[in-house]
Amino acid sequence: MSRRTREMIVKTILLFAAMSSLVFLGGIVVVLFTQGLPILNVVGIKDFLFGTNWYPTHDIPEFGILPMIYGSLLITAGALFFAAPLGILSALFIAEIAPFWLKETMKPIVELLAGIPSVVYGLFGALIVAPFVQKLFNLPTGLTAFSAALILGIMVLPTVTSIGEDALTSIPKEYREAALAVGATKWETMTKITLPAAASGISTALILGIGRAIGETMAVLMVAGGSPRIVFSFLKPARAMTSTIAAEMAETVMGSEHYFALFGIAIVLFVMTLGFNLIADNISHRFHRRFTATK
Repeated sequence: MSRRTREMIVKTILLFAAMSSLVFLGGIVVVLFTQGLPILNVVGIKDFLFGTNWYPTHDIPEFGILPMIYGSLLITAGALFFAAPLGILSALFIAEIAPFWLKETMKPIVELLAGIPSVVYGLFGALIVAPFVQKLFNLPTGLTAFSAALILGIMVLPTVTSIGEDALTSIPKEYREAALAVGATKWETMTKITLPAAASGISTALILGIGRAIGETMAVLMVAGGSPRIVFSFLKPARAMTSTIAAEMAETVMGSEHYFALFGIAIVLFVMTLGFNLIADNISHRFHRRFTATK
C-alpha cells in the first residue's frame, strides 16, 4: 500500500468521524423538535413559556413551564454566586502564587471534582447538605434551592477554576514583569494587570459554568425539592427543567400531550444551553485574537 493511499484512508476515517458528530447532533435536534413542537398545537407558545401552572395529568391539563425556567435560573444563579469568587480566587492562587510543585498537585485535584458522577453529588447533598441547611435555618425541609445551588456550585467549581487558570497562565510574563518593575506589589499586579488582561478567558469560564449548571439533572432532582412553583426565596423547594424531564418522562404515555410537553421543555433547555455555549465561544475567540495581537 502506497503512502498516498494510506493518507487517503486516514483522511476518510477522520472525515467520517467529523461528519458522524454532525449527524448525531442533527439527529438530536430533529428528534427534539419533531417530538416537542406538537405541544404548541395544544397550548400556545405564550402560555407554554409564561404559564405558571404545571398540571399535566389533570382532567383539564395545564402546561405552563415558567416555574421550571425560573427554578433553573434561580439555582444556576446561586451556584454561580458560590463558584465564581471561589473559582477565580483559586485560579489566581494556582496561576500566580502557588509554587510549581503545589500547582502540579492542586490543579489535578480540582479537576478531579469534574469526574465525580452527579448522582454522588446528589447523595452528598441529600444526606449531608440538606439536613445541615434544615437545621441551620430551622426549615421544614432542607431540600431547597439553596441546597441545590451549593451542590451545583461545587460541581461548577472545577470548570471555573481550570479554564480561569488557563486564561491567567496564558497572559505574557512581560505584563507581570513590567508591573513589578515600576513598583507594583504582587497583589496589585494580580488585581490590576493580570486579572483584567484575562477577563475574556475568565468570562468564558463563568459562562461555561452556567451551561454546566443549567443542564445538570440528577443532583438537582435529588436536592432541590421538586416544587413546581415560583418561589422568591432560596430557602424554599424549587424545580428545574432538567429534573422535571427526568422525574416525569418514565410516567408519560408516548404520543400524549404530557409527552410532547416534556420534549418542549427539552427544546427550551437546548436553546438556552446552546446560547450560553455560543456566547462562551464568541468570548473565547475574542480572547485568543487579543492574545495573538499582543505577541
